Amino acid sequence: MSALAILLQTTGPAADTLSSLDNGTGVTEMTKDIPVWDLVLQGGWAMIPLAILSVMTIYIFVERLLSINKSLKDEKGFMVEVKSLLMNGKVDDARRLCAATNNPAARMVEKGISRIGKPMRDIVSSIENVGKLEIYQLEKRLSFLATTAGVAPMIGFLGTTLGMVKTFNAMKFNGVEIANLSGGIMEAMVTTIAGLVVGIIAYGAYNYLVARVDKVIHSMEGASIEFLDLLNEPGS
Repeated sequence: MSALAILLQTTGPAADTLSSLDNGTGVTEMTKDIPVWDLVLQGGWAMIPLAILSVMTIYIFVERLLSINKSLKDEKGFMVEVKSLLMNGKVDDARRLCAATNNPAARMVEKGISRIGKPMRDIVSSIENVGKLEIYQLEKRLSFLATTAGVAPMIGFLGTTLGMVKTFNAMKFNGVEIANLSGGIMEAMVTTIAGLVVGIIAYGAYNYLVARVDKVIHSMEGASIEFLDLLNEPGS
């Protein structure tokens, strides 16, 4: 029998090796879906820090998103009302309006109103100091998301390396048998996927929140410029 005939006999559709895997339902064991939880368990110890990072990423994203969106509320028409009150000499009313408006721009303007009558340099300095504090509050914990975006894939690759070490160790003592090698290979692949997924989610969350923070900062800068221009107008 030729080598080609032997190859066809052992690898053809009717080969005994494939038919022996049939479980009676027309689906072989090799093509069965594996539950997600079973995949997670096969990832080894590297899945623990990745799970912690994923939970923290989701929590920080939701918490920061709610806080940043809150900072963008009540900004429409705010400076128009403040300018109207100040131009009519109602300084106390303007300050009360700022106190009742819960966003960073209002707090900056309120600080500036409280310094009216002092040199312009002092007013500008006080507004800038409040602005820096507000930006710090807005950007709080965003660095964690940036760190997770870089660290999660590295943890996944570390798990991959450890899984391959297990695979080669099994080959060393037990020879090249799929049953002995599949555990290490599965651990390597699962940790790689998990690390990349967590890293991608953290990277996307970080960039989205940074864009939202930039929008708040732009609103703060616009409000402060309008307020300072009002103070510099003739007769103000």
